Formats: sequence, structure tokens, C-alpha cells
Amino acid sequence: MAPPVEQDPAVPLLRANVTPIPPLSESTTALADFATRLLTTTAADTGAEPKIVLIGDASHGTSEYYAARAALTQHLIEHHGFNIVAVEADWPDAEAVDRYVRYRPGPGKAASVGPEGETRKAGREPAFLRFPTWMWRNLEVQRFTEWLRRYNLGRDPRAPDAVGFYGLDLYSLGRSMSAVIEYLEHVDPAMAEAARERYSRLMVWAEDPHEYGLEALASGFRGCEEDVVRVLRDLLAKRLEYSAKTLDGEEFHSGEQNARLVKDAEQYYKIMYYGRDESWNLRDRHMFETLVRVLKHRSSRGGTGGAPARAVVWAHNSHIGDARATSMGWSRDELNIGQLCRETFGPGQVLSIGCSGHTGTVAAAHRWDGDMQVMQVRPALPGSYEELMHATGIDRFVLDLREGHCDNELRRELMKKRLERFIGVIYAPQTERQSHYSFAVLPEQFDALVWFDKTKHVGALEVHQPHVPLEYDETWPFGL
Repeated sequence: MAPPVEQDPAVPLLRANVTPIPPLSESTTALADFATRLLTTTAADTGAEPKIVLIGDASHGTSEYYAARAALTQHLIEHHGFNIVAVEADWPDAEAVDRYVRYRPGPGKAASVGPEGETRKAGREPAFLRFPTWMWRNLEVQRFTEWLRRYNLGRDPRAPDAVGFYGLDLYSLGRSMSAVIEYLEHVDPAMAEAARERYSRLMVWAEDPHEYGLEALASGFRGCEEDVVRVLRDLLAKRLEYSAKTLDGEEFHSGEQNARLVKDAEQYYKIMYYGRDESWNLRDRHMFETLVRVLKHRSSRGGTGGAPARAVVWAHNSHIGDARATSMGWSRDELNIGQLCRETFGPGQVLSIGCSGHTGTVAAAHRWDGDMQVMQVRPALPGSYEELMHATGIDRFVLDLREGHCDNELRRELMKKRLERFIGVIYAPQTERQSHYSFAVLPEQFDALVWFDKTKHVGALEVHQPHVPLEYDETWPFGL
């Protein structure tokens, strides 16, 4: 029988070394100061501040995690020159929000995060209507995007210091095909007709792409890969011509990203039935490659002397914490965007910050496509990092986990493999251990941790969910 957690040598070490923070509703200064310390000490170690900061959440429905990410991001934008916010969301929705927050002109519609009726009355489209709507349609995201719009007011949307909002995910197959055709109709109607014809077979499956994946298992099924690759290839062949036509290449960049998304999504739905690790890896590679293209695009727009491209990434802890430090990598050969960023840019250019908690309430569904419920989060399991943090008795704190910046003895204790909780958009407390826990080594997974002992659910703008096809792969581990 394991000794009580209070006897774990890590507990007094944590109490002595964490930095308590006040409720975010009272002040975010301590959190902002922590972010500055992370960046400036990295610069002292490596000669430059990081260009990518990944900020995670232990669930997709917890207010404190969203509020912490927003506060950290606002500070990084205002005081450290970050000009990209890239989120675990669909590209077309995020781009419509980007048009709103950057006052972007062009053929596409602007969209905002807010109550659907009020948004339409104001002449805008509501964003993020795909299940799970509360993941991005919540008061915390609404406040942040409205802040971002105020921050960008008066800035040229094409200027390096105008902060853009981008989606990294690949679940918008149908909308992205439509967006490619719509873009081409503005720059090359003949090419738009060719794209419409090439996408026509795949468009049949747009409403239920999983059926396309099932058909791919059937012998003799001729998929649509050749057609979607041809659209992308033809688009790239006319990059210079198209970029010269609209807004200094901004619209071409979006058209290219939608075409790449269609290509990757077509692959994703074909392979997801062969093994979860392949589809997970394809999705995270897509998110990483999208981030790299956004960084390159914003860097090219900066020009000589322009502000460098620097990105804040919002995604689940399972995506931004280094997969090599978890059983995702150990037993399932899965990678993630956090691992790929570290491998590509080097640890000095990347900081990953996890957000976690012990108990409280969470917004989640019992099943895919179900209505949002406010659920009680069970106390953390024995042997977990969450149980350890709770045992400190400190309600909220931040902790630098990096070697040389974390107390050596504490870091050695935290390097012991422990359970860690992951809640996505579906929460199944009756199967808590198998559904929501995995093993991890925290200091190798994250550079820093933001802890909230008791949390509450996000302020969702809607509870009832529109019917959408089931994203089977997202249901394990429960909507990450």
C-alpha cells in the first residue's frame, strides 16, 4: 500500500518553491511577471527570447485555463512582440474571426464570438458553430477576441504588429473545399471551375467524411487523393500571379491553407480506421505545419526591419506538452505539436506552459454531439501529479520546471513517472482512470505549470449543440 501523499517528499519541496498567485479576477500581474521571467531567463540562457509559446489546458471546458491563456497572451502581445495567436480550431472559423479582429478587408465574411442572435443582428457571422461549440464559443474567448480587436484598432491589418488569429485543426473538409472555390472565383474563374469539378466527388462525402474513410477500406475504391493534390499543385503553380491580385498575398495564403487542409483531411479520414496513432500523428503534423506556414507568412510580410513573427499556441495539454515525456510517445508512438516544435526550433526557441487543476466543475458532454453539461470533476487519483499539487494546500500557483531554474531536489522528485489527467470535450467520470489518465514525466513534458486547485466551467454562450457527424478519432482520449 502506497504511503499517504502528505508523506511524499515532493510536497514540502513544492510548498517551498512554487509562486502563489491571486485569483485572476483580482489580478493577473503575478502571472504576467512569471511569463516575463520565463522569456528573459530563456534569453539569458540562449541569447534570444522564444519565438513560440505553447499554452495548454487540462480540459476544454474550464474557465481558469482559458482566462490564464488570455492573460498570458495579452502580456506576450503587449510586452514581448508576439503577433500570432494560433488555436486548436478549424481554419475557416478562425480566419473569419481574424477578419474581425484585424479589420481585414477582402471577399470573406468577418465573424465574431458572441451570442448568435446578437452577432447576426450586428451584421456578422457567428464563429465556431461546429460541436463542441463551448470550446471556443464561450465568454472567456469572447472577451479575448474583443480585446484583440481593440488592440488592433488603428493598425494596418497587413502590418507586422497587427496580431492575427489562426486555426490549426483539420476538421473543416467541406468548408475548406468551398473556401478554395470561392477564393479562386475572385482571382481565376476558370481555375475555380476546374477545382469545383475536381472536388465534386469528395464533396459528396463532406457532410459525413467518416463514410469516406469506411469506403476507403473497401477493395477497389478509388479515392480522391489525386484530385485534391491536383488542386493544390495548380494553386501553388500560380502563387505569384494570384498573390499580386489581392491584398499583398493575404488571401492567397488563406486559399493555399484551405487547399492543404483538404489534402490532409482526405488522408486523415482514409487512415483513421487503420490505427489511432497514424491519424493522431497526421493531425498534429498538420497543426504543426500550419503553424510553420503562418510563421513564414507573417515573417515575409514583416520585410527588412519588420517585427519578427512570434506565435502563441492554444491547444490541449496532450497536444502542447512534449509527447516523448508521456505514454502517448512511450507506448503508442504518438507525437504532437509540442514535440515537433522542440525538435524543429530547439528548446531555446520554444516554451510550453501547461495548465492543470484538481477539482471543481467543467463544461463537457456525456457523448459526442450531446448537449453541454456542467459536471463535477472528481478529485485527482492517487499517484497523480494532480494529487501531489493538491497536497500542497496552495490554491493557485506557477512553477518553473526547467533544469537550472527549478530547485534541483524538487525537479528530481517531479521526474518520477506519475499519472496525469486529460479531459477533452467528453467527460466520463465513471471510467475516470481508463478514460482520462495517462503517465507522464512533468518536467520533460512542460517548461512551466500554472495550477488551479479548484476550477469552474467556462461561460458557454450556448448549451444545445448542432448536429454534426461524429469525429470518432476525437473521442479517445475523450475529445482532445
